[in-house]
Amino acid sequence: MTDPLTGSLILGWTTLAEYLAEHVLTCLIPAFFIAGGIAAFIKKEAIMRYFSPYAKKPVAYGIASVSGTVLAVCSCTILPIFAGLFKRGSGIGPAITFVYAGPAINILAVVYTAKVLGFDIGLARAVFAIILAIAIGLIMAVLFRSDDEATKRKMAAMPPAPASDDERPRWIVPLFFILLIGILIVGTAAIDWMIKFPILYALTLGVAYLLIYHFERDEVTEWGWETWDLTKKIVPILLIGTFALGMLAFFLPPETFAPYFGESTLQANLLASFVGTILYMPTLLEVPVIGTTFGYTSGMMAQGPALALLLSGPTVSLPSLLVISRIMGMKKTVVYAGIVIIFSALAGFGYGLLVG
Repeated sequence: MTDPLTGSLILGWTTLAEYLAEHVLTCLIPAFFIAGGIAAFIKKEAIMRYFSPYAKKPVAYGIASVSGTVLAVCSCTILPIFAGLFKRGSGIGPAITFVYAGPAINILAVVYTAKVLGFDIGLARAVFAIILAIAIGLIMAVLFRSDDEATKRKMAAMPPAPASDDERPRWIVPLFFILLIGILIVGTAAIDWMIKFPILYALTLGVAYLLIYHFERDEVTEWGWETWDLTKKIVPILLIGTFALGMLAFFLPPETFAPYFGESTLQANLLASFVGTILYMPTLLEVPVIGTTFGYTSGMMAQGPALALLLSGPTVSLPSLLVISRIMGMKKTVVYAGIVIIFSALAGFGYGLLVG
């Protein structure tokens, strides 16, 4: 009979090997290149200009809700930017929209969620993250309207953005990302390699052509460094975390959580949202936590609680709330956390009713 330690180590290694074989190699490698390209080729300063209280609301909230794909990949990265936004005179609504949506809407999280947990819940995560981020930001702006008025009185006019000297045709960068996304989609598609390989080869040649003839050498170097920086920050945590979750599943099998998250009731969604709000999960690790530990992939966790945890877990945690409280005060932080719990639970409950 296998002793508990050996059994847990075997299960940890099995879980890690399955994730590497089925998801990481075919899914995350192209996604890292896309995320690195976003960080290297899309100008952050152009986005920051639209966070002012003077900015038009549709523009400010729209950009804030999707800018996480450009500016950050996790809550630990987004918090310093959030603090900088406040210091530079951002409106509280767009800033809250940004800090909520950023970790949930980044390209790595969305792609990995769709690949591991299913396309439907991956799409729901992306859509609900944007909707909830805007709604939460608007509510915070209404509740703390006086803060924006004070910011307007104190904020100096922002200097105009420097004129761009980029002579590259505007369609080059969009085409570059279209080709990379094509590689990601084709690489993860369930089609025969005799069909898949020629398509991947052609798409790769297209990327190489753009890099050689339309990008400067220092730009390509920056893209490589940005991709490597993301990889070295995220992959070790993901590998160690997935192995540890596999070991934990030996002692706490998914059946343990079925009574709490097995049905998409309002109580289960509230509990999942609350757990996500206080539990710290590094970027991408929320996917194996939900899939393996809580048992979503084995049917032990219902769709609603899984989405509620996806919406609350990556965006807030007890450590991040402590940091946020130092930036905007305890009162606003408590209100923000409460709204996140309620809205994430309602989104999960609604999604559970819709699909289940």
